[in-house]
Amino acid sequence: MSKAAIPQPIRGTQDLFGEPAIRFQAVVDAFDRVRRLYGFSRIEVPVFEATAVFARSLGESTDVVSKEMYTFEDRGGDSLTLRPEFTAGIARAYLSEGWQQHAPLKVATHGPLFRYERPQKGRFRQFHQLDAEIIGAAEPAADVELLVLADQLLRELGVADGVTLQLNTLGDGETREAWRAALVAHFEAHRDALSEESLDRLTRNPLRILDSKDPRDRPIAAAAPDIDAFMSAEAGQFFESVTKGLDAAGVAWTRNARLVRGLDYYRHTAFEFVTDRLGAQGTVLGGGRYDGLVEAMGGPVTPGVGWAAGIERLAMLIAAPLPERVTVAIVPMGVAAEAAATGLIAQLRRAGIACDMAYKGNMKRRMQKADASGARYAVVLGDDELARGEVGLKDLANGSQQWVAIDRLAEAVTA
Repeated sequence: MSKAAIPQPIRGTQDLFGEPAIRFQAVVDAFDRVRRLYGFSRIEVPVFEATAVFARSLGESTDVVSKEMYTFEDRGGDSLTLRPEFTAGIARAYLSEGWQQHAPLKVATHGPLFRYERPQKGRFRQFHQLDAEIIGAAEPAADVELLVLADQLLRELGVADGVTLQLNTLGDGETREAWRAALVAHFEAHRDALSEESLDRLTRNPLRILDSKDPRDRPIAAAAPDIDAFMSAEAGQFFESVTKGLDAAGVAWTRNARLVRGLDYYRHTAFEFVTDRLGAQGTVLGGGRYDGLVEAMGGPVTPGVGWAAGIERLAMLIAAPLPERVTVAIVPMGVAAEAAATGLIAQLRRAGIACDMAYKGNMKRRMQKADASGARYAVVLGDDELARGEVGLKDLANGSQQWVAIDRLAEAVTA
């Protein structure tokens, strides 16, 4: 009988253990610390939604909807989709759960997302993002707060020096429509020289031609009209308020007039934090204002702004975190000592002291295990120690040892 083949992970997924898992958790922990400082409530939304949630929010014609979504029909015949991003699900919850009563709603979440795309450095088919949103605030101060939060997160992670905030405005509805019409006219005049992808975008999503990487499109995009020529006074004032807010908060930024968001519900601020340390795919955090999204999903006119950041990409940038270590390794000798050690280790853990114990082996092997674990202390416990009501406490850093009463052990290892 042949041996069954060992199952392998699906392409574009990953198993994390050791340092990669510690890096991942370090990013999440920093995010949770910072979002609390800014008063963002932690929320959870489903991993899958009705397909219409994403088709309506992302647009039927976008690459995400047409090529990248994991969509399936469940047993009830409903079309469901694994979430490719967070914002649409959060907007759906804002409407269906009655969260309008909490507006302006400041929320944050993190977790897995799913897109069928070609895996590359820092990108996976099941990937993970941090996400922060403010829904129900039309003021530029909301944009500023989210950008300052993002900047502080990158500082906490120790990667801010290698990252640049690129900022642009998409204007209000009037500005955007006028600019879009001028762009279409410009690209139509050069359609014979455009790439096939940009010709497709010309009818579906013309703003996206501006960030095309195809060499045929670059000179045409570079010569396209800037949005500033079409900016309404109100939209200009909004952008000025955002930039002044960033200056006041000490957040450095640079204008990128070619930074766009293709979908029609995006307004005003668009931004990306970019780095050259990850190759061509240099964005580590990005977002913008989406004042038309909730309305596009069937709700009332509701302003919103938010951003998302890839956990895997940030984890690649941070310095290697210290390995996770226990404080105490218990080394019991004998059946009675093992029974007593089980109770002792439970007491220490309940007191908030990280500790562990090898399940088997002689004293020499268990001491080797204690050394290898990186524990600060080894606690030696045998029949003689039990009879005296004490343990041998060995400092693994300097090799010194002392006798400590069992009921004073927690105090001794935290002194």
